[in-house]
Amino acid sequence: MSECPHVSELPHPEPAPLTETCPECLAAGSHPVQLRLCLSCGHVGCCDSSPRRHATEHFQTTGHPVMRTFEPGESWRWCYVDQRVV
Repeated sequence: MSECPHVSELPHPEPAPLTETCPECLAAGSHPVQLRLCLSCGHVGCCDSSPRRHATEHFQTTGHPVMRTFEPGESWRWCYVDQRVV
């Protein structure tokens, strides 16, 4: 995995998750698929395989560039700005 300039701008330590699941899905009564954690603020959102794509919506609303998978046993990160795994 390669670095992008947005990774060096992330807070250290990584922010704690604000919730255990996607709060927007809970509020809408939908089932989240594959959770993602915003590495700028700790927001937990569902991935683009979910009907409402709340992790991407969070990026579009906030501009927070990097998220990581919030799934057990996974550790990859994605930069929305650079459109690549980092």
